[in-house]
Amino acid sequence: MHDIRCFVPNCQANPYAPAGTQSVCKDHFLNFLTWRRRRGPQMFVKYAAMTMEERDAIAAEWAKTIRVDEVPSNSPKT
Repeated sequence: MHDIRCFVPNCQANPYAPAGTQSVCKDHFLNFLTWRRRRGPQMFVKYAAMTMEERDAIAAEWAKTIRVDEVPSNSPKT
């Protein structure tokens, strides 16, 4: 978790968990887990055995499924 912010474009949240060699915020991490679960139970076993470079490819594939309006806003509420 070397990143200062979530690797999802336009997300300014603090990193929570790794997604390959990058980091994601808590909301995106939960979304990533849900996405992997929908791909089947074998994805968890397969993902656990992957190298970081292989995990980067999976995280990049997942990131393409995120819509811009799903990115949480961390702007102060007035």
